[in-house]
Amino acid sequence: MSDSIIKVENLGKRYRIHHQRPTERYSTLRDTLASSFSQLLRRKAAARDLPSEKEDFWALKDVSFDVKQGEVVGMIGRNGAGKSTILKILSRITQPTKGRVILRGRVASLLEVGTGFHPELTGRENIFLNGAILGMTKAEIRGKFSEIVGFAGIEKFLDTPVKRYSSGMYVRLAFAVAAYLEPEILVIDEVLAVGDSEFQRKCLGRMRDVAQSGRTVLFVSHNMNAVENLCTRAILLEKGCVRQDSEKVRDVITQYLGGGVNQGTESSWTNDDNSLDHHVLQPTYFAIVTENNKPLVAPVRNDEPLHVVIRARARELDRTLNIGFALFNQDSEQMLWSLTTDGPEDEWPLLEPGDIELRCAIPQRLLNEGVYRIELICSLHNRDWFVRPGQNSPAVYFEIQGGLSDSPYWLTARPGLLAPVWKWEKTS
Repeated sequence: MSDSIIKVENLGKRYRIHHQRPTERYSTLRDTLASSFSQLLRRKAAARDLPSEKEDFWALKDVSFDVKQGEVVGMIGRNGAGKSTILKILSRITQPTKGRVILRGRVASLLEVGTGFHPELTGRENIFLNGAILGMTKAEIRGKFSEIVGFAGIEKFLDTPVKRYSSGMYVRLAFAVAAYLEPEILVIDEVLAVGDSEFQRKCLGRMRDVAQSGRTVLFVSHNMNAVENLCTRAILLEKGCVRQDSEKVRDVITQYLGGGVNQGTESSWTNDDNSLDHHVLQPTYFAIVTENNKPLVAPVRNDEPLHVVIRARARELDRTLNIGFALFNQDSEQMLWSLTTDGPEDEWPLLEPGDIELRCAIPQRLLNEGVYRIELICSLHNRDWFVRPGQNSPAVYFEIQGGLSDSPYWLTARPGLLAPVWKWEKTS
């Protein structure tokens, strides 16, 4: 593309892994002293004759993509997918084994704490050093100097060698330098996790300003809220290859998260072995489902409709019958119960003999981010428990990620167990 500021063509990066030969053993000091020079030579010769124990590992395999000027591209994927390797090649820290990268503009990189800093130089000196590396004049750096120092909050330590900085101070200064020296291309890895939550919000706000100014940002993060809110496009990497590349950022995130919900736990349960049965009612199905009645296969936003569905076979009409669920958070703290008998008696569902299906909506924008467990409840009020949470109740799981609010301040999990969005009004 003629308007591409970054062009990556058939990029490959190979690392050679050396494995210790099983026939070799480490020499002790006694062995070394006791061995003669000729024995050492024979040992080395024998080692050379052993079969090679080397393995080629391709961190990247035929990766190609273009980035237009002004795009904010989120690169996501599991650890080892190749994200950081791409950024290091783009930042010219390492060379590709094959393929090529074309960059049209200055690149500022923030790949790990203190990248590009000289530990013996002061904060002031490192600001000018990094600016010079980016090709900026002293006058240009001076023009941004006060903003960099103010954002980093290191005024008292400006003339202290950065080797004495804490990791938090290091990353604040490094981010400020990268973001305020106005490169055409800003490359950022998951280093923002080092800062506290207030600093992370400042960084995300600054990245939004950088993006809106028309500069190009490549952003690697495991914070899917930040990726969804900041990025105009997302690239999913898997085992060194591009699995998905789309401007529909949410779809790419769903694909990334959709390899099975909640670390192997299930979002639905079926009473296949008839393990739960009672003369009044037999539960047959219990699930947390989407609006179109499909069991969850990936985490969902907290502003997406979710429903608890219970199917059962009622054998007789009993007005004391309670059916519902208990909700627990990822720390197994009980959040709430919800039962068919919660409201006025004339609004209870009539559970006549036969197959029944009950459905309950979970309020949108109520739950905070995290993994939740729902356990089935079936009882005869004050008479008999036959499906009881914590004892014999089946459990289903779901995960909330994102959708917490439309506020630019709250891109990550909110403090507290819940994350409701309530409207505030000025009354005077």
